[in-house]
Amino acid sequence: MTGDGGIDILMITYDRPEYVRRSLPHLLSTCPPDARVWLWHNGTDRPTRDAVEEFRHHPRVHRFHHSPVNAGLTEPTNWLWRESTGTYLSKVDDDCLPDPAWIDTLRRAHQDVAEFGVIGTWRFPPEDVEPDLVAKKLADYPGGHRLLRNHWVQGSGYLLKRATLDQAGPLRDGETFTAWCLRTARLGWVNGWYHPFLPEDHMDDPRSPHTIYRTDADFMARRPLSARRTGVTTLAEWTEQMRHSARVVQAAPLDLREYQGWRLRRRNAVRRIRLALTGRAPW
Repeated sequence: MTGDGGIDILMITYDRPEYVRRSLPHLLSTCPPDARVWLWHNGTDRPTRDAVEEFRHHPRVHRFHHSPVNAGLTEPTNWLWRESTGTYLSKVDDDCLPDPAWIDTLRRAHQDVAEFGVIGTWRFPPEDVEPDLVAKKLADYPGGHRLLRNHWVQGSGYLLKRATLDQAGPLRDGETFTAWCLRTARLGWVNGWYHPFLPEDHMDDPRSPHTIYRTDADFMARRPLSARRTGVTTLAEWTEQMRHSARVVQAAPLDLREYQGWRLRRRNAVRRIRLALTGRAPW
């Protein structure tokens, strides 16, 4: 399927109206005329639903679905991938504000470089960038485009070619977006972050000016799922996890053998041991 030339963008909303009231209008304001926003609302939180309803009939909103339960990420993502017609596909999280130029820049790069699969905006603040690590993974491409190569990007603020999805297929049961990106890399697609970086304000990062987390009590009352999974209980620990995540992706090897077989089993075993001993297992 070649697509109709347009862009279909998914936003999943859930239980954080403060973020939705920023992220949804921001997304709609950055959309070109041929972009269509697909809204999937999870849960029964009334303030969040009210925030979504304010924009549900915006001319850029194409489809809306409400799930009374938290359906997670796989079902909504496959909904977009299965039913959309765009040449390019994306998802923007309800706690993220991508750079205003993100769509035009990433689409131009896709048009100029056929092998690009999933390319994205950058969600970490400048203080997390390690130039020596970045320099080792920078690559130049036709049209003056440059990527920080990596076999996966975060599941928000990215742009994906329809042709990549057609070859790789949808998310499988239990498969993360990271694992799906790795599958596309094994098929020969080039993934990574556009450089110079297109920033994405990740409001769940305590360093964001728009975060809802001002105290440890705020954080514990509304802890993200990833923080609960990794045993993080304070803002300091959460900030350190963000820094650690930034270093992991900058240092991640480009040898695909590192992500399968005994190497992958070793990495997973180390993570399980760290979680058992410390209660924390950074990404």
